[in-house]
Amino acid sequence: MKVLIVEDTQKLAESLAEHFILGGHGSDIAGSLEIAEELLAVTHYDIALLDIMLPDGNGGEFLRRLRRRKIMVPVIVMTARSEVSNRVDLLDIGADDYIIKPFDFVELEARCRAVLRRHIGAEQTELTVGDITLNPLTAELRTPIGLHMLRNRELRLLEIFMNAPQIIFTKDQLTDRLLTISEAVTENAIEVYIGRIRKKLTGCDASIETIRGLGYKLVTA
Repeated sequence: MKVLIVEDTQKLAESLAEHFILGGHGSDIAGSLEIAEELLAVTHYDIALLDIMLPDGNGGEFLRRLRRRKIMVPVIVMTARSEVSNRVDLLDIGADDYIIKPFDFVELEARCRAVLRRHIGAEQTELTVGDITLNPLTAELRTPIGLHMLRNRELRLLEIFMNAPQIIFTKDQLTDRLLTISEAVTENAIEVYIGRIRKKLTGCDASIETIRGLGYKLVTA
């Protein structure tokens, strides 16, 4: 799961980002609506956490603009107790859920999972290529050998390949999709994660093939 945190209180934003990273998820922080818009223009997020009162505008109006432009990233609004009376309006303009500050991270994470289940539930919740099946919500990879739990970056990387089997991805393309702005990029990161996935795919019809000079692709026997 890749999360955009739109929150101008630095301590809260960094605390949320740290919790998500420890849980194996990627996260970016936007301290203003302007930065949030820039990030949404270039990065795919699975969910966004949106504060209402930002330095450069109102989060509710920002959400309304996103929905008018058909940007349908799931959004959970983080609202102060004094703003709860606006919750119906927020849901009406496109918020998927809301949570009242201060909140427990366990509750927030549960709400994130529930929102993602609703969004993905009507679509394909699992990806299958050859004899392997990936559940992006639970990070479970089922193979003829058994069940494997994937770490966050392994999950995100394998999901890219399984959404586009037989398509060649360059290392730069994978790096852009895999890593967040707040995370450091090591030179051999992609090779490391692909190596871990290949071990889990040992004995399977599906495998990640290196295309010399071009990149990598998911193939089936």
